[in-house]
Amino acid sequence: MGLDVAAHLVRLGVLNTTSDYASVVSINLFVALLCACIVLGHLLEENRWVNESITALIIGLCTGVVILLTTNGKSSHIFVFSEDLFFIYLLPPIIFNAGFQVKKKQFFRNFMTITLFGAVGTMISFFTIAIAAIAIFSRMNIGTLDVGDFLAIGAIFSATDSVCTLQVLNQDETPFLYSLVFGEGVVNDATSIVLFNALQNFDLVHIDVAVVLKFLGNFFYLFLSSTFLGVFAGLLSAYIIKKLYIGRHSTDREVALMMLMAYLSYMLAELLDLSGILTVFFCGIVMSHYTWHNVTESSRVTTKHAFATLSFIAETFLFLYVGMDALDIEKWEFASDSPGKSIGISSILLGLVLVGRAAFVFPLSFLSNLTKKAPYEKITWRQQIVIWWAGLMRGAVSIALAYNKFTRSGHTQLHGNAIMITSTITVVLFSTMVFGIMTKPLIRLLLPASSHAVTSEPSSPKSLNSPLLTSMQGSDLESSTHIVRPSSLRMLLSKPTHTVHYYWRKFDDALMRPMFGGRGFVPFSPGSPTEQSVHGGR
Repeated sequence: MGLDVAAHLVRLGVLNTTSDYASVVSINLFVALLCACIVLGHLLEENRWVNESITALIIGLCTGVVILLTTNGKSSHIFVFSEDLFFIYLLPPIIFNAGFQVKKKQFFRNFMTITLFGAVGTMISFFTIAIAAIAIFSRMNIGTLDVGDFLAIGAIFSATDSVCTLQVLNQDETPFLYSLVFGEGVVNDATSIVLFNALQNFDLVHIDVAVVLKFLGNFFYLFLSSTFLGVFAGLLSAYIIKKLYIGRHSTDREVALMMLMAYLSYMLAELLDLSGILTVFFCGIVMSHYTWHNVTESSRVTTKHAFATLSFIAETFLFLYVGMDALDIEKWEFASDSPGKSIGISSILLGLVLVGRAAFVFPLSFLSNLTKKAPYEKITWRQQIVIWWAGLMRGAVSIALAYNKFTRSGHTQLHGNAIMITSTITVVLFSTMVFGIMTKPLIRLLLPASSHAVTSEPSSPKSLNSPLLTSMQGSDLESSTHIVRPSSLRMLLSKPTHTVHYYWRKFDDALMRPMFGGRGFVPFSPGSPTEQSVHGGR
């Protein structure tokens, strides 16, 4: 008996060694490809057509072709796609860094419009795509797809690619559009995922008013709870670091604590079935406003670059993998008996994406403009076209949701499911490459540099390419920038004493910053690496 157990353990050891060797080879190849993406991205930095995401996608496609040739058409990728890999490891650093680096005053100034586009707009897009899919695809004899599958398609293709948005829009050249499109993208991703998950447990047979109201109630509960959890995690990290002042003894500890608290907020949200995207995004905003000011100067530099680097690697990883997985031979084989139908479905889905986005961007922009009194606050027709176009790209979120719905562990043998997967991949590739390539020239055409000062709100510090998070950060620094002077009547109506921002600043200075820290509210500790000028007052 003992010999049998020993022999079994030896066999396990041999198998694990073999598996480990294959994993090491795969990791080496993937890391080498990531390095190639970074180098080529640097060489193409000034290119007006290609950005780093498209570069990574093309390298992934080329690598997939090479792997297909070397494996005699059996495989096209190094790793097998996993939703857990995407949602647990890759997405959190991207969304957190976006919240950490975002220009807060610009974001919250447009918060109602962002929420309108991100939540209400996504619902409009969802219903538009889902109803059209039911009407069109149910007549095409695709396979064993039911109403639930078509509703899931509506949620899958309502999810924009906020990662691509980060790279095709510039926060300094078009701050208003960037905050609007990117903020909408974050809320949109969260809304799409919440919608998708809700549909999995939604009784499509017995639908009545009570069921719909319960669905909407749960929807708003998830949004509010996720936001609260992110704010709470950010404030908790600020309070702990301020009270303990860990940096007096170890800057590594406070950097590690910030990273782990941010990740913990995301995982807690997932554990509680909330929206991890919203949670970690608002955690990043709160940390940049309070926690970041409580750490030492060396920790500030470290955290800023560490978060940006992790986000950059995760983004490149995603596009590289999507490129390789696009050539997964298994799914194309099951859909290959009807190539014309696959092309037709991909074209229809692409058209639905265009129509679904137009169905809310232009009407909601009109409604938003009705609430704005000053001309410079309104969304111009050209800006509406850019907002519509920049949100057409579909990316890893759509692919992850499609895999979750139509495959098991990345594999499927059902004809209808295979067609939906290949069609999703086709739409993602086409929208990312074609729409992504054309976005920058379109912005230059519609919004030339000379008009940015008029058509957008005042700029604030750079996020990724130069220090956003300096000693004067966020709303503090932005308040010192030049703002277009409104008319005397508008000035009277928008005096600081009548603005939400003014009352928030009073509340923030009187209660929040003394408790949680922030610029000018952290006592200077002699001998620490923190510069005295930063903590010497406001």
